[in-house]
Amino acid sequence: MKIINCTSLFCLAILLMSGSISQAQEKFFRAIGTPHQPKVEASWNRYNTYDGIVDLMKKISKAYPELTRLESIGKSYEGKDIYMLTVSDFNTGKPNEKPAMYIDGNIHSNEIQGAEFSLYTAWYLTEMFDDLDFINELLKDKTFYIVPTINPDARDNFMKEPNTPHSPRSGMIVLDNDGDGEAGEDGFDDLNGDNHITYMIRKSPTGQYIKDPQDDRRLIKVPIEEQGEYEMLGYEGIDKDGDGEVNEDGIGYYDPNRDWGWKWQPDYVQRGAYKYPFSLPENRAVAGFVMEHPNIAGAQSYHNYGGMILRGPGAEEDADTYNKEDVRIYDAIAEKGEEMIPGYRYLTVYKDLYSVFGGELDWFYGGRGIYTYTNELMVSYLYYHKNEGRGNQEEELKVDKYLTFGDAFVDWKEYNHPQYGPIEIGGFKKNFSRAHPGFLLEQDAHRNMAFTIYHAYQTPKLSILDVDEKSLGNGLKEITATVYNERLMPTHSSQDLKYKIERPDLITISNANVVAGMIVEDEDFNKVSEQVHNPETIKVPNIPGMESIKVRWIISGDRNYKIEVDSAKGGKVNWNK
Repeated sequence: MKIINCTSLFCLAILLMSGSISQAQEKFFRAIGTPHQPKVEASWNRYNTYDGIVDLMKKISKAYPELTRLESIGKSYEGKDIYMLTVSDFNTGKPNEKPAMYIDGNIHSNEIQGAEFSLYTAWYLTEMFDDLDFINELLKDKTFYIVPTINPDARDNFMKEPNTPHSPRSGMIVLDNDGDGEAGEDGFDDLNGDNHITYMIRKSPTGQYIKDPQDDRRLIKVPIEEQGEYEMLGYEGIDKDGDGEVNEDGIGYYDPNRDWGWKWQPDYVQRGAYKYPFSLPENRAVAGFVMEHPNIAGAQSYHNYGGMILRGPGAEEDADTYNKEDVRIYDAIAEKGEEMIPGYRYLTVYKDLYSVFGGELDWFYGGRGIYTYTNELMVSYLYYHKNEGRGNQEEELKVDKYLTFGDAFVDWKEYNHPQYGPIEIGGFKKNFSRAHPGFLLEQDAHRNMAFTIYHAYQTPKLSILDVDEKSLGNGLKEITATVYNERLMPTHSSQDLKYKIERPDLITISNANVVAGMIVEDEDFNKVSEQVHNPETIKVPNIPGMESIKVRWIISGDRNYKIEVDSAKGGKVNWNK
């Protein structure tokens, strides 16, 4: 073998072209808007168990110690840690002193993709840092608090145990659902052992259904005057307690999204409420964290299904809570979201869905003054870009045939049931319909993430635009500072102002002998509102979005003073003479 001694770029190019330095050859071509060579390899076409979520969070935290912090904000009912990733540029300020966006998912345990969408956000922000100026600026200015699953116990139950697409909705507290004095004695039975609870059908001379001759997966209801061949028996299972009902007492019926301390109603008013507001440990953990972090200005919770961007109120009785000023901001952000996420619609819970009392969405806004949305993830529009509507069996069968190639359906198989006799078991799997198929997961995660980033971007960003100094004679000066909010959201929502949830914004002049301090209400007519006590720190009730406020001090002496703005939801900004 001939050894070439070459150090020039020309020689290096020759070696590359000849294949002598194969390790220098590119294997990938960068796709726009996507991490090209991520430090943390992750697949966004599958779902993670609780252990998988924790593993990925730990990897992100380890790979990006200057951008992330991993912590547990509490324990679930079964003792699992509820992990949260704080994502921000730690080199540009403390995370709790920046305007923050809170994101969570999976409050309903079968609504699993919220965890992936939340995780995708943390992964994307960290992997694209240093690659995109926008992300750099975003994490310089903002903080993201990301809790992928706030129902880790039942998430694992949904995945690892036999379930339908709709179970369990609750956590893992076992209750007496059927009121017979026993708790959890008649849950699902996976008769064919496939980890999916599908349907049971039985041949019957009085049946109302036949199998479609063109597609035997589908049952067709015959006209009322005709005789069918099959009857529907419900989800697969047996009557364990001999009460004549099947599967009527499984994992608790309670709804974690009816447990929050805003307009809460007991179970007899709204089925699903538990004992009292915040009776569930998972919700208490979230509420405690939010209460301790007044910098949270925006929030996002991920559910499924329906392709919706939802705002409150959850109940018509609460309609007055959302006044026109805040609705204007909700509308502006959500209407942009409709553009970002094709097939999703911006809706109001009580008007467009149903009444919800004690919902997370309403507590965040009603109780804490935080602009909050719930996105109902996945919509059938994503399949064929047509609005076929939820639960359209024709479309679902077509998806299974042409897009998932039979992977979504359990073919009908005979089974000898101990109570019903010969039956057939089959139907759609638990991870179809409500949950995205893998090939749709990453695209929808990215679009929903883009919406939450837009929301986070519109949280307050304050700047001191101008400081005007005027001599009044006799050693006195008039200092007027103009503070501008560069984003859509105010430093205090209307709900915040109404109930004085957070402290006022503080604008302080230091290293100066302050004679008087005031808010300038009308500069043209020199109309001011003086603050008699502690005039060096002006308490400003609110700094509206895309608007400015002016404060003024009369000082004596000639020092190099400093001005600082300190807002719970707007962050901190300084000006030095």
